[in-house]
Amino acid sequence: MDRYRYLPALLLLGVFMLGQCSARVVSVSPGPLIRVQGQPVSITCDVTDYMGPREQDFDWWMQREGGTTINVISSFEAGFSDASLSSRIAAGDISVLRLEDNVVELRIEDVRASDGGIYFCKTPSTDSTVSGNYEASVLLTVIADTLRVSPAAPPPVIPEGSDITLSCNVTRQLTHPTYLSVTWSLRKGPAQSDDILTFGPQGGAPGPKYARRYADGGVRLMPGENGAFGLVVSRATAADEGTYVCTGREWTHEGGGKWKNIVEKKAEMGAVRVSLTGKSLSVTASSSSSSPLSPGDTLTLLCSVAADNLPALAVEVTWLADGRDVITIDRMGVVVSNGSSNGGGGEAGLERTGAGEFRLVVRGVATEDGGTYACRVRAFIDKGRGGGWNMAAEKTSKPVVVKVLEIKPSFSLTLDPVLNPQMTAEPTELACHVTNITHLPLGGSLGVAWEHTSLPGIGDDPQTSHPIGSLDARGNLLPGAMYSDRLESGVMSLTRVQPNTFKLRFLRTQEVDMGQYVCSVSAWSVTRQGDVVKTAEYQSSTLTVRWEPKRPSLSVVAKRVREASVGGATFEMSCVVANENLGEAGYSVLVQSQDSLEGSVRTIMTLSPDSVLQHGGATDPGRSVSQN
Repeated sequence: MDRYRYLPALLLLGVFMLGQCSARVVSVSPGPLIRVQGQPVSITCDVTDYMGPREQDFDWWMQREGGTTINVISSFEAGFSDASLSSRIAAGDISVLRLEDNVVELRIEDVRASDGGIYFCKTPSTDSTVSGNYEASVLLTVIADTLRVSPAAPPPVIPEGSDITLSCNVTRQLTHPTYLSVTWSLRKGPAQSDDILTFGPQGGAPGPKYARRYADGGVRLMPGENGAFGLVVSRATAADEGTYVCTGREWTHEGGGKWKNIVEKKAEMGAVRVSLTGKSLSVTASSSSSSPLSPGDTLTLLCSVAADNLPALAVEVTWLADGRDVITIDRMGVVVSNGSSNGGGGEAGLERTGAGEFRLVVRGVATEDGGTYACRVRAFIDKGRGGGWNMAAEKTSKPVVVKVLEIKPSFSLTLDPVLNPQMTAEPTELACHVTNITHLPLGGSLGVAWEHTSLPGIGDDPQTSHPIGSLDARGNLLPGAMYSDRLESGVMSLTRVQPNTFKLRFLRTQEVDMGQYVCSVSAWSVTRQGDVVKTAEYQSSTLTVRWEPKRPSLSVVAKRVREASVGGATFEMSCVVANENLGEAGYSVLVQSQDSLEGSVRTIMTLSPDSVLQHGGATDPGRSVSQN
C-alpha cells in the first residue's frame, strides 16, 4: 500500500489551513539505555503535532557499531524486518506494541549482545508540508550479566531477644556506570513475603511493616566491604521467624533522572527459628553454707540463671522464704528488701556476683530464718527506643531447705513459801524464782502461770487442777475462771516483784486453798514484725500448802468491875473473849440484862466488829453508856 495515499486529501486540507501548520515531533525513550543481556528491553516512540489520520505508523531500524544498519520492525509493513530477525519476530522475542494511536513500544524479550546499537524510530509523513522531525534515535548498550548474589546463611536458631545478622554479598563487573542495591525480605509462607529493608543508590528504605522498627533502631545496616551488605535485626521475637531472602539488583540512571532496574536476582539465606526465652531459661538455687546453721551464723544462698539469650536479657531476681518475698534486685540493679529472711532476726542482702549469678547473704540468723528458700527470676527484653520492657519469661527454682538449730532459752525454777499458813484465814505467799538464765534473746521477756491442785477430800470437787492466773510477757494479768473474782477484789494477787521473781499471795487463806502449787515460767521473744512468740517454757516442782484444820472455839467471861449501890451510880463490867483456832478474827459484842432468871432479856447495847456502838431497847438513849 502506498504510504502517501492520503497526500491528495492532505493537500486539499492544507488549502484550508494556510498559516496554521505545526511541526511534527518524534521522540523516543531518553537514553542512553543500558540493559543486561537476557533481560527485556522496551523503547517507546511517540509522535506529536502531526497532520493526517489520528493513528500513525512507525518504522524501527538500528545502526550497529561499525555503521551497519538493519531494519528491525514496522507497525505497518509486514516485510519491513531484516531476514536475520524474522525467527525472533515470529517467536515474539521482538515485537512492536501500539500503546496509543500515536505511541508504540519496541519490545525485545531476551536482549542479546548483538542487539546493542543506535535505534531509530521513524514515522512516514502524513503532513501537508514537511515540517519538524520524522525520526528520533537512542543508544542501547547491552552488557553481560555479571550480577552475583551470595548470601551468608544465618544461624538456624536465634535466642529470643538476640540480634539476627544477615550478610549478603552483591557484586557485578563494572564496565558501565551501573549501581547496585540489596533487599532483605522475610518469607513466612508461599504467599507471604515482607521486605525488611532496601539499600541502594538512593539510600535505605524500610518495608512498610518495618518502618517503625527501622526508625527505632531495631533494624539497622551493618558496614561491609567488597560488595558485602549486612543487616542487623535487633531483639528478635517469634514474629521474626521464617525464611530470609536476599535480592540483589543492578540499576542504571537514565535521562530525566529516572532509576531503572535492569536485572535482579534472589537467593535464599536460610530459615531462622526464634528460641523463646521461656524454653531455655533455667534457674537453680543452692546453698554454700553448712547445714544445719546455729543461731547467729551467716546463711549464703546462690541463684544461678542460664538462658540461650542471657546477654540480651535484663533479669529481676527475688528470693522467697516459705513463699514470701524477702529481697529483690530489679533489672536496673536496685535492691529492694522486704525485711529479714523469714521474719527472724537475720539481715538479708542480695548482690550480683557475675553473669547470671546472684548471692543472698543473711547475717545473724535466728531459728525463724529456717524454712524453704527459692529463687524467682523474671526475664525482660528491651523493646527498643522508648518501647519499654517486655517480660519474656518467669521461672522459679526448686526450693532449698535451710535448717537453723533451735537453741531455746534455758533457766531453773525454785518455788519457795514466803508465808506458810498454819491455820485457816492466815496469809499465804509463794515466790517463784528464775535462775541460771541462758540464751534469752535481746529484748526477750518472761511470763508466769500459776496452777493449783486441790488435796483429796478438801472441798466439794474431786482432786483436780485449776489455773489460778498468769502474767504474760508484757505483764498483763490473765485470771483463771475460778479465781477471777478473788483476783479482781484483791484478796489474791499475782505480782512480779523482781525481774526474775514472781509471787502469789493470799490475804486470807481458806481450806479450799490447801493443795499443791506449781509455777510455770515461759520465755518470749519479739520477731522483726513485732509479734511476740513463746520460745521456751519450764515448770517448777510442786509445793504443798496445808495445815491441820481444827474446830474453832470461843469463850466469853463477864466480870463486875464496879458495883452500883444506889440509883444513878455508875456500873462497870468487863467482857473477856478467848478463842482457839480462829486466827486473826473480829468480834461483835452484845450486852444484855435480866431482872431474874425467869425474867425477860433486855438488850443494853451492841458493838459491831467495826466498833460501831448502838443502844439496845433496855436503855434510854439519853443515858451515858460507854465502851473501852
